[in-house]
Amino acid sequence: MHLQLKDSFNKELPADSSRENKSRQVLASCFSYVQPQKPAAPKLIHASDEVACMLGIGEEDLKSDAFLNIVSGNEIIEGNEPYAMCYGGHQFGHWAGQLGDGRAINLGEVVHDNKVWALQLKGAGRTPYSRSADGLAVLRSSIREHLCSEAMHHLGVPTTRSLSLSLSGDQVMRDMLYDGHPAYEKGAIVCRVAQSFIRFGNFQIFASREDLTNLKLLTDYTIKHFFPQIVSEGKDAYVEFFKIVSKSTLKMILHWERVGFVHGVMNTDNMSILGLTIDYGPYGWLDDYNPDWTPNTTDRQHKRYRYGQQAPIAHWNLFQLANALYPLVQETKDLEEILNAFQSDYLAERHMMMKAKLGLEKDVEGDVALFAELEKTLLLTETDMTIFYRLLGNVTREGSDLLKLIEPAFYRPTEVEAGIATTWKEFLGKYQIRLKNETLNDEERKRKMNLQNPKYVLRNYMAQLAIDAAEKEDYSILRELFKLLKNPYAEQVENEKWFAKRPDWARHKVGCSMLSCSS
Repeated sequence: MHLQLKDSFNKELPADSSRENKSRQVLASCFSYVQPQKPAAPKLIHASDEVACMLGIGEEDLKSDAFLNIVSGNEIIEGNEPYAMCYGGHQFGHWAGQLGDGRAINLGEVVHDNKVWALQLKGAGRTPYSRSADGLAVLRSSIREHLCSEAMHHLGVPTTRSLSLSLSGDQVMRDMLYDGHPAYEKGAIVCRVAQSFIRFGNFQIFASREDLTNLKLLTDYTIKHFFPQIVSEGKDAYVEFFKIVSKSTLKMILHWERVGFVHGVMNTDNMSILGLTIDYGPYGWLDDYNPDWTPNTTDRQHKRYRYGQQAPIAHWNLFQLANALYPLVQETKDLEEILNAFQSDYLAERHMMMKAKLGLEKDVEGDVALFAELEKTLLLTETDMTIFYRLLGNVTREGSDLLKLIEPAFYRPTEVEAGIATTWKEFLGKYQIRLKNETLNDEERKRKMNLQNPKYVLRNYMAQLAIDAAEKEDYSILRELFKLLKNPYAEQVENEKWFAKRPDWARHKVGCSMLSCSS
């Protein structure tokens, strides 16, 4: 297997002068060289042929020992030097200082079809940024990341990708719910792929240390390699850079809202500078529509990162990035204008997103009120978000008994019959009248709605079923879900069993409703 390498991050930016792999403060450096920990008995569980092709890796290569050795950290790609990035960040709203790649090791950058991709191992061992942790990952969290990365891509959501999932053969101690009951679990490694893994926190750490030399070096490097559309120089370039980052972040958040995804840990060190969904920890999809839901047990009390708060948190995180870039700009006016535009653009673009989800193309007075009424009605009884929007496409301009069309989305149908039905019928009646203002016929509208409203998403209970089976060395559900989620908007009638509400057994099950940052 031959990979064409073209490293730049660890060639053009300053390295840690020490190669000592112990937890410490790393100053005036963008990264530290570090070797992955050799796994005891590596075994490939699953690989994405699509991501492999993107990297120039053939089908036969995926079966080779050389491939397994690289994606498990057992061997280093010839000609490159692995490293861990140095960055800081705000965690749950508080400055945490230096964080860095505590359990991620960058293998290097691969060129294929004139595109450069960075490869990164998650769970390959300790780095200078691991603090008191071991830098390893377990099978359950690795399955969740591998499946979700690819599921999000096929949903059309900007995301990092996953090339492979491997067992390390090591036993890893974890306290899954941080409740004082640690246990050994199977160790695993995911090979992530992205154009870059640079985060907001990479810039924040230098600004916090008043290291303007390296702040400028990093920003210039990032613009040069990932923002070629920026042709201005100096202050103007940095302002334009921030503007593009703001817009791509907004785009990502709107996609999350569209498909009902909740990230769970929107710390600034988990925000990609490229507007990619990154660091899949305690994520989840809304089952019943609930803007206050968060999958993260750590966030259960304050719900900072709940579904309905993701846009304001993105704005808050961008404010922190603006503070980090301020020393390069030396003026607040342009940065403030961009931050203000984020808020107004969000309202306008979310309105367009809602129109698309409801199959509306024309601008009609009263749509804002209609959307608000829908969201209030969704909260009257537990209503499955994914199923509801998918079934809403079946409403026609002349049909009757509209409530029956969406009834499968209700978790408690008897509750609807007892009094909520009237409110639902009123909304559906208004929606039906609104459809008569559209020029598309019912069939065309449904087809367009189905491209906005997925039929299949990676619900937590589905991932948990794959995890439970994999713990017994049965990877059939993992493979089944991986294939299913490649076409989330297609009907796939043969897979109808996955177009279903969260089962009752999963309502309060660990891994389905409750997830920690180690999940």
